[in-house]
Amino acid sequence: MSKKQTYLLALLSAFLLWLAWPPMPFTTPLLLIALVPLLIALEDISKREIKKRGRAIFLTAGLTFLIWNSASIYWVYNAISAYNGKIIAIPISLIPYGLGALLMTFAFWLFYRLSKYTSKKIAYLGLISFYIALEYLQQTWDLAFPWMTLGNGLAGMHQLAQWYDSTGIYGGSLWILLSNIVAFEAYKKLKSQIGYLKYRTAAIWAVIVIIPIGISLTKYYNAEQKGTPSNVVVVQPNIDPYQKFESISANEQLQILTHLSDSLGQSNTEYFIWPETALPTYDDEDRIHNSQTLQNLQNFLSKYKNGTLITGIESIKWYPHKKTLSAKPRDGMFYDNFNSAMQVENSANVQFYHKSKLVPGVEKMPFPKIFSFLDGVFAQLGGAVSGWGWQEEPSVLYAQSGIGAAPVVCYESLWGDWIGKQVKDGAQFIAIITNDGWWGNTSGKSQHEMYARLRAIETRRDVARSANTGISCFINQRGDILKSTKWWTRTAIKAEINLNDEITFYVKSGDVIAKLLCVAAIILAMIIPYRKWVKK
Repeated sequence: MSKKQTYLLALLSAFLLWLAWPPMPFTTPLLLIALVPLLIALEDISKREIKKRGRAIFLTAGLTFLIWNSASIYWVYNAISAYNGKIIAIPISLIPYGLGALLMTFAFWLFYRLSKYTSKKIAYLGLISFYIALEYLQQTWDLAFPWMTLGNGLAGMHQLAQWYDSTGIYGGSLWILLSNIVAFEAYKKLKSQIGYLKYRTAAIWAVIVIIPIGISLTKYYNAEQKGTPSNVVVVQPNIDPYQKFESISANEQLQILTHLSDSLGQSNTEYFIWPETALPTYDDEDRIHNSQTLQNLQNFLSKYKNGTLITGIESIKWYPHKKTLSAKPRDGMFYDNFNSAMQVENSANVQFYHKSKLVPGVEKMPFPKIFSFLDGVFAQLGGAVSGWGWQEEPSVLYAQSGIGAAPVVCYESLWGDWIGKQVKDGAQFIAIITNDGWWGNTSGKSQHEMYARLRAIETRRDVARSANTGISCFINQRGDILKSTKWWTRTAIKAEINLNDEITFYVKSGDVIAKLLCVAAIILAMIIPYRKWVKK
């Protein structure tokens, strides 16, 4: 096989991965075979008598993952352009997106290295372990961007992902990788063997594919929506995010929000959900009871005896000293500014939740403890080491009625384990507030909405999703979209959601699959230098 042919196979894998990725309809099963052309190319390279085979392996795999990632998340550049004044934030925020493809490539390069010193089965175990361990790294470190985790791909056909209530998305990554490996081995057997034995591996592959699908479809069609009903209104004000802080006053925005809410609100409405940064008022959290903002919101809620409002707000906290890592100095004091969810009721009880999974570079400088000495320099160049403030642990917003809501701000809806902790702490439904207008009318907004389906399945919680410019929606406990809005439309929608108290196995156990495979990856990676040293 020539170098050109191996690159064509790498491109074929990239095309199949893109074709299978959300929001493409009905093509999700292609994920189960999409990596086979790449595996064919890599095996051919590994058998050639050429210099620097490792480099050829890396470049070939890198071509697949660079093209796939670029084609699937091209919209990232639209979002980053919103921060065009921050010349430091832009290059740093680009790092996580490029790193994703690099880490995927590194997993396949480690697989090649391990295959030189171990059996085929151990090498394949290494490939699965390396890949998922690096996916987990993309979720847990300060350069986190878990958008392209393989298990997210099943959001395109959520009917196939119903067992995520036990495994989470890393169960999906494991299934997809295992299916591709066995499909690759089946392809080789079909080419090289004769007689009925050549079909044995293909039969094993069919079992690996069919059993999870069968389990998932059985769970899907037998699922019951559990819990007590609650009347919820979701508002989509459709305020241009490039104008909301300059061209439209806060009072005018509030009038739009309350008018849309009143258009559907009833005497039995229990929740109104407004989007991320719906209130650009920069209110002091410690003085919120003296603010005009709270008075206006309580005047609105006074018409709804049992009503509770969850809204996005940009809030501030002041300290006499540098109380947090993210605090910034001003006028002899320090302050944090937060991208918050605020809950308001017909009482004096006001609660805040601070967005904690912050976009690297744009909302938070990665590794702020390490780079804290550069804070003054970055401030002069349009960025900040500290960025937005955050909270260390997830929390639940409780209404006076006893209902617990899991507040999820924008990007946080990618973290199943974070939302799982909120559910474990008593959240009966998930309230996602977001502003997807930065991305424009691209596949980014659709992917973001579809990933929310997986959070509903993992936790078996209804989702009420309020997006400033769309797509706002209601999602039931098996991931179905019950009602949704159109993109870039000013509107509101209403539904009866179910408040569920039951806890899934995934919520109890978290990302245990990824954690176990991280341990396996470390052990298997250590074989490479050890065997190399012994061989010498």
